[in-house]
Amino acid sequence: MLFAAALPARAADTVTADDTAKFLAGMQPSADSPLTPLTRDPSWQRHAKFFDAAFAQLEQRQLSKIRAWADANLAAPKPTMFYMFSGPDFLYADAFYSKATTYVLSALEPPGSVPDLTRLPRGGVGAALYNVERSLGSILSFSFFITKQMKVDLHAGQISGTLPILYVFLARSGKTIRSVSPVALDDKGMAYFGNENPGANAVRGARIIFAGSDGVERTLYYFSTDLSNTGVRASGFLKFCSTLAPGNSLLKSASYLLHSGNFSTVRNYILANSATIIQDDSGIPLAYYSPKKWRFFPFGRYAGPIAEFAGRYQESYAELFERAQPMDFGIGYRWRSHESNLLLSIRLPDDGTAGPEATSSTDEPPPPRAPRPRVPRPPAPVQPQPRGGFFWFGR
Repeated sequence: MLFAAALPARAADTVTADDTAKFLAGMQPSADSPLTPLTRDPSWQRHAKFFDAAFAQLEQRQLSKIRAWADANLAAPKPTMFYMFSGPDFLYADAFYSKATTYVLSALEPPGSVPDLTRLPRGGVGAALYNVERSLGSILSFSFFITKQMKVDLHAGQISGTLPILYVFLARSGKTIRSVSPVALDDKGMAYFGNENPGANAVRGARIIFAGSDGVERTLYYFSTDLSNTGVRASGFLKFCSTLAPGNSLLKSASYLLHSGNFSTVRNYILANSATIIQDDSGIPLAYYSPKKWRFFPFGRYAGPIAEFAGRYQESYAELFERAQPMDFGIGYRWRSHESNLLLSIRLPDDGTAGPEATSSTDEPPPPRAPRPRVPRPPAPVQPQPRGGFFWFGR
């Protein structure tokens, strides 16, 4: 992995990670940055106007409302937040848990690289910026990444992987990047940085140190890792997470993977190590929560899964949401505000009882009985429109 532009500036001609993030996000880098002359390129100026409009719409439509919801409903968040199956979605991690000081994101997608943009071949900057726009098309329109599409976009060109997307989201969230380094975990969960050798079969990712407008230094970890039972039991990822637990968890557009017995290990881990869990219905099925250990606060409307996941309908979820509070933003696969659901689960103080969270961790919830929900029509996509049809498995 190449982590170019990852260290603080040492000389006038050094391209810093923060300037690179601002440039990719369509924001002006520092005046003395080697990237500043590139902002006179018409392709960058078009890119900046596109992102200015797209993020302004997203801020008005969702992000400002999510932050207001979080301020009203999250009383004492933990310093750590876990976001499994996240892809590079720091944007919503920050919106829901802006007071966290450590963010741990994890998914299959590789961290990739961000080269020195001043060294790209002629015409390379415009192509790189268009690639970034394509990669963000679905999350700017729907609030989640489309996995099939992301696998193509995040491997295209010289700018690849999740790292450039994280850069854009950090910059557009008003953060200042202070340092970036590769990180790897051995099978015991010990972290190795830079050129340290973690041994074979290490979980690899990136660590980004950043600060917000308050000047508080925060840490973002992104790990590329298999969260299935076989993958997560063979790695040190959850052991590393335990050094930061307990935390708060976010589960959004998670492909209903946590409904499967093949993801019981990470499901049980989230339940055991979270003080609060914010999720849509694609997260942990209600049957796995113990009502003795959790208090539930439903928001919005449970309209059932979209057609691709019709078999994941939950009668208990529907009953819970009969007394849901309203919310004024959309989230997840059913991205329209009048169809979206959000469940805030708050862990109760330990009552001293032992036992599993709910049903056996390898058992499936009872098979649902529900009509096949209609497929929602996508909104007008943020241009440039991704090629190909939509594939709803995503984050």
